[in-house]
Amino acid sequence: MFKKVLVANRGEIAVRIIRTLKEMGIKTVAIYSTADRESLHVHISDEAICVGGPKPADSYLNMKNIVSAATLTGAEAIHPGYGFLSENSLFAEMVGEVGIKWIGPKPATIDLMGNKANAREEMRQAGVPVVPGSEGFIHNFDEAKEVADRIGYPLLLKAAAGGGGKGMRFVYEENELAEKFDNAQSEARLSFGDDHMYIEKVMTHVRHIEMQVLRDQQGHVVTLPERNCSLQRRNQKVMEESPAAGVTPAMRANLSDIVTKAVNAIDYENTGTIEFLQDQDGNFYFMEMNTRLQVEHPVTEMVTGLDLVRLQVLVAAGEDLPLTQDDVEMKGHAVEMRLTAERPEANFAPSAGKVDFVFLPTGGPGVRIDSALYSGDVIQPFYDSMIAKLIAHDETRPEALAKLERMLDETTIEGISTSRSFQEALLLDPNVQTDNFDTKYLEDEFLPRWDEILADGKASQEEE
Repeated sequence: MFKKVLVANRGEIAVRIIRTLKEMGIKTVAIYSTADRESLHVHISDEAICVGGPKPADSYLNMKNIVSAATLTGAEAIHPGYGFLSENSLFAEMVGEVGIKWIGPKPATIDLMGNKANAREEMRQAGVPVVPGSEGFIHNFDEAKEVADRIGYPLLLKAAAGGGGKGMRFVYEENELAEKFDNAQSEARLSFGDDHMYIEKVMTHVRHIEMQVLRDQQGHVVTLPERNCSLQRRNQKVMEESPAAGVTPAMRANLSDIVTKAVNAIDYENTGTIEFLQDQDGNFYFMEMNTRLQVEHPVTEMVTGLDLVRLQVLVAAGEDLPLTQDDVEMKGHAVEMRLTAERPEANFAPSAGKVDFVFLPTGGPGVRIDSALYSGDVIQPFYDSMIAKLIAHDETRPEALAKLERMLDETTIEGISTSRSFQEALLLDPNVQTDNFDTKYLEDEFLPRWDEILADGKASQEEE
């Protein structure tokens, strides 16, 4: 087993990984930018080393500095967390070249699955059901039109190397295709240095269902209960839960078989998540694979009692998975909401500055808070706006939702703006309470109503 691991990340995920490493008796090394010198992950680690200035490119994306930090501190492995360099095959390769273990899949696998068009084709050849669309890359408008004429509208243009919604455009009618293709391809080129595109048929009234999978170096595979991540804004998840209401044991078993087939086909190693669209008939269609730990992994941990980071470390160290598929038990229901430093009433503009006071409702059965926030902390303008994840677990979905509502109500953060009021409204929405939503619900139905409520409230204040 490793004696020392460097965590190549910041914020709540760095804190979460460091905690598990400490429980395993492994020494920890934190990295930080000059802006993060007083961050919680720095304070709780055994060692900490500055890797550059406040901009991500100068620090958390500075591959040479991070590898140098690992070498200087004698770290035997690097855990990348999520975001930043977690799905960068070049970085994973650099780590291996200096004799340090990468806690994640092989660089070639990251490359393969990181290119969405290649991943789609690989899954299709493996017999995994995929969303109808292009086969291979789309290079220009003429090729895009050929595919569009074949599968029909609406359709979705996607950057092959994309992520986070960049290089993505919905096309509803033929007369939109030329302009949106040019826009999406240009954005892909600027964002990723790669303008290869692919096309998928837009499937309506679908849910975003994903399954966590673990595969060790010996080829043992374990899949974990699915998550429903359908509530999204601008292709970013807002609320996640496990298990997905409406997924029957037979559907779960079928999805597990599909996921097992997929990871065996690509000789996958470590943990990953395969994301699907589920239609109204219960069929699953492959969308993409994330070759890293997911933001929403706590809900899976809550319903299974497993520590996914610990399992990642064991697999990276060459050990067998300490459980089989028969050992996986699903207990109760878990829901997670992401709290962000944003102003929802101002189109979710970011909010930075000093945190004067923080109270997060920790304690009690089924309550989990993943955060690096503390009173006196400073929210920097350089990084992602997520400041905490509130996770509730109980025997049933209604009970878990009620617990999460109580947690949100107690949460107090002063000095900056947060998304708490938005999250409370979303959680209490009747359709969310009754699991009556799909991937378009938040943006197409909930947010317009939310905007109207905000406008009415503002008008009332002005009249007073």
